Amino acid sequence: MSRSPASSRVDATPAFASAILGWGGTAFLARLALCGAYLLGGVVKLTDFHGAVAEQAHFGMPHPALFAMLTIAVELIGPALVLSGRLVWLGAGMLGVFTGLAAITANAFWTMHGPERFGATNAFFEHLGLIGGFVLTAIMAERRPSGS
Repeated sequence: MSRSPASSRVDATPAFASAILGWGGTAFLARLALCGAYLLGGVVKLTDFHGAVAEQAHFGMPHPALFAMLTIAVELIGPALVLSGRLVWLGAGMLGVFTGLAAITANAFWTMHGPERFGATNAFFEHLGLIGGFVLTAIMAERRPSGS
C-alpha cells in the first residue's frame, strides 16, 4: 500500500488541526483574541476618563487629556476595523503602531536595572509579538478572496 506524497510529509497538517483552522469562526476568534485587550482597555478608559488621563500623565505624555482621547480612539476603532473585516490593514496598522509606541514608552528596559529591567524586557518583546500578529492579520486579510 503506497502513501500519497502529501500524507507522508512530516509537516502535513493533521486532520483535526485542518478542521479547526478551516472552521469559519476560527479566524474571527483569533482576531478577537488579538484585539480583545485593546477593546477592553478602550472601554475601561472611556468609562474612567479621569483614570485614563492619569495614566497618560504617569507615562509623561504632554497634554495627557489629548493623549487619553487618542488612546481611546485607537483602542476602540482599531479593533472594530479588524473584527469587522473592513479596512483590516488600517485597524491592524493603528494597533501595531500604537503597540510599538507604547512598548517604547512604557517598557524602556534599556534604561532600567534589576528586576524592573527583566519585567520590562519581557513586556517589550511580548509587544513585538503583538505587532507581528497585527502584520500577519493584515496579510491574511489582504489574501482573502474578495467577497468573503
